[in-house]
Amino acid sequence: MKKIQTKNKNLSIYIHIPFCESRCYYCDFYSSVFNSEIVEKYFSHLNIEIEKYGEFLEDKIIDTIFIGGGTPSSVNPKYISNILNKIKSLSTISKDCEITIELNPNSIDENKIETYLDSNINRFSMGAQSFNNDILKTIGRNHRESDIFNSVNLLHKYNIKNISLDLMLALPNQSMRDVQLSIEHINKLELSHISYYSLILEDGTILKKMHDKNSLNFPSEELDRKMYHYILNSLDNLGYKQYEISNFAKPGYQSRHNLNYWKLNNYLGLGVSSHSNIDNVRFYNFSNFNKHFKALSEDNFPIEDSENLSIKDRINEFTIMGLRLNSGVNINEINKRFKIDFREYYREEIQKNIDHNLIYIEDNSVVLTKLGLDLSNIVEVDFLRL
Repeated sequence: MKKIQTKNKNLSIYIHIPFCESRCYYCDFYSSVFNSEIVEKYFSHLNIEIEKYGEFLEDKIIDTIFIGGGTPSSVNPKYISNILNKIKSLSTISKDCEITIELNPNSIDENKIETYLDSNINRFSMGAQSFNNDILKTIGRNHRESDIFNSVNLLHKYNIKNISLDLMLALPNQSMRDVQLSIEHINKLELSHISYYSLILEDGTILKKMHDKNSLNFPSEELDRKMYHYILNSLDNLGYKQYEISNFAKPGYQSRHNLNYWKLNNYLGLGVSSHSNIDNVRFYNFSNFNKHFKALSEDNFPIEDSENLSIKDRINEFTIMGLRLNSGVNINEINKRFKIDFREYYREEIQKNIDHNLIYIEDNSVVLTKLGLDLSNIVEVDFLRL
């Protein structure tokens, strides 16, 4: 791949921490069960990788940083602090930079929180997935309902306001009552952001094998939609406004980092298996520790492959990502960005989906209807130009 460069000064950074105490049964992300020797080696090489991007970073303004995994809270917080300090030494961090770290309910304590706060981390995203202990055990989670409450209360003790909770739909043996109880718990916890994702059964995962063996243990598509509609209405009543198909926030607490992804703004991924997108170039790192370490030890970027995206590719992505947002696809913005006439470019697709009550146009934006939210995959395929 040629030298990475862009005239755009604003940048988001994703840092992948691929360590977990145990592996969840639905997960297909690249991760490793915690091993102190590998952790030490990994962060040493992550430091080298950041230094290799020094020239690229020196004139950048970092708007958001997202520390994801894996389970970043499973490692000693000194590693997180050191990596953030390295980035800060090589670039300019915006005054209102959103810095997120992912947490597991059973892997945070006061020392970690204090170190995170000293490192200017200001957004805490907790993977709860469910409040039902039986379901948590079935999907391979190693925390319990009580851990969720204890961890959120601990964050509140430090007067932390920006707390997000991840939950999942369509889990095995999940009932409508489980979802109703989740809403009741959310109300008690005083959170700022909720992500409620439907389970995706990935090939090779334990849950996929469970589903293939007995799909009746999983909610039907009809029940899944019923749960989803209940969540939409209930979270709205609690003051959480939906801004993306699976994401809900109190005013002022939308995930700016994820919005940068969805709006195709530049982001740099650091660490094994991470992905990056700079202008029209997408690239991704090796999903293998040994290959990742070897590349860096030989003074190479640990990039496995890259691709140059065409204008058509970018229009496809911008449109499909935009449709997932409640604000929709802004026609003026896409016309200016890609020098097209959006209404003419997608004339047939727009009319077809309006006729089927899947989209509407308001304030010069194309937005999904309530029916369109349920059938968003069908709408997205319509707007995909091959």
